[in-house]
Amino acid sequence: MNDTKMHPAMPNAETVLQELAKAKSAEDFFGKDGIFAKLFAKTLEQMLEAEVTEHLGYDKYSKNGYNTGNSRNGKYRRKLRSSQGETEIEVPRDRRSEFEPKILHKYQTSTSELEDKIVSMYAKGMTTRDITDTLYETYGMEVSASLISRITEKVMPLVEEWQARPLEDIYPIIFLDCIHVKLRRDGRIQNTAVYIALAVNTDGKKEVLGHWVGDGGEGSNFWLSVITDLQNRGVKDVLIACVDGLKGFKEAINSVFPDAIVQKCIIHQIRNSLKYVSWKDKKEFMTDLKRVYQASTKEEAETGLLQLDEKWSAKYKIAVKSWQDNWEDLSQYFQFTYGIRRLIYTTNILEGYNRMIRKVTKTRSNFPTEESILKIMYLATRDIERKWTMSLQNWTLILSQLAIRFEGRLNLS
Repeated sequence: MNDTKMHPAMPNAETVLQELAKAKSAEDFFGKDGIFAKLFAKTLEQMLEAEVTEHLGYDKYSKNGYNTGNSRNGKYRRKLRSSQGETEIEVPRDRRSEFEPKILHKYQTSTSELEDKIVSMYAKGMTTRDITDTLYETYGMEVSASLISRITEKVMPLVEEWQARPLEDIYPIIFLDCIHVKLRRDGRIQNTAVYIALAVNTDGKKEVLGHWVGDGGEGSNFWLSVITDLQNRGVKDVLIACVDGLKGFKEAINSVFPDAIVQKCIIHQIRNSLKYVSWKDKKEFMTDLKRVYQASTKEEAETGLLQLDEKWSAKYKIAVKSWQDNWEDLSQYFQFTYGIRRLIYTTNILEGYNRMIRKVTKTRSNFPTEESILKIMYLATRDIERKWTMSLQNWTLILSQLAIRFEGRLNLS
């Protein structure tokens, strides 16, 4: 990093701050000759220098490289267009005219590709410092973390547009859950819930409806604001809502979509009840519990629940009682066919999405702002949804069954 020969023209943080202090208008920042255009041009030039060094096999200042049969042959000027405006750079060339920069294809006139790569690295969970280090290791050039932040900040208008986009009139199935991240707020790092709504639309494709950064822990009051936002963006009806066991969740959903069937997640319920069972009894307890949630009919399941009560209540009253108290919302899936049951008895579809989101958020010990959370989750979601091209398995049959069960509410014409 201290090799001044390798980086004679690279501006350091102090230089950038000095230039910023001179700026008096937006043109000074973003114009053709603004500080960011100049810095971006120097960045590209350093990348090109690194490439020609690799091509020739020796450094620009090496005294032992001139016997290779090829050498540098000056530079030519080339205009490029970036989101900061048009700028001009110097591209090195060799005497044999064999050098073709990888970073700039022969006829490329836009640097948006490079900016896209920086955004792509950010979307994969790399911090601005990680990106800076990667660019240095790959191309031997230094770029400040503040410049990387400036480039990724251009994503925010896309985030806001996506978060406010109009939604479909009806969603057959919607999954609601949250993940937790560390957020620096009011000078302290807080454990903060990020609320997520993922739906299966009428085409049978998964669709993330939005992300909402909460004001503390997970709560039904905030969920009410999330569901209200979905309604304000055009959702008129939800057939089935799949949720975890949060108290007051059902009331929040039905206050906005009164006809929605609310199914509590069986997997969440199992995890919560097993917390009260000794490890030596868990295997036997689970065998008996399977007779409840894996039953063919609701009547058969209720018989299994009675047997569970008789056998285990004396020892694990809280574990059994939690099933009894929540039975109405846990047992909604029994009224549907197997194809629908397997979709709604658990929030596994959303859990799978959450796991992919955590892969990009876990690299950060904390987030500096709410906007930084929304930015990286949007970028990650954009990449994830590109792979969601197919409808869910047997969706045509499932949709027909839903249309019969919810007659008059699901318009398939």
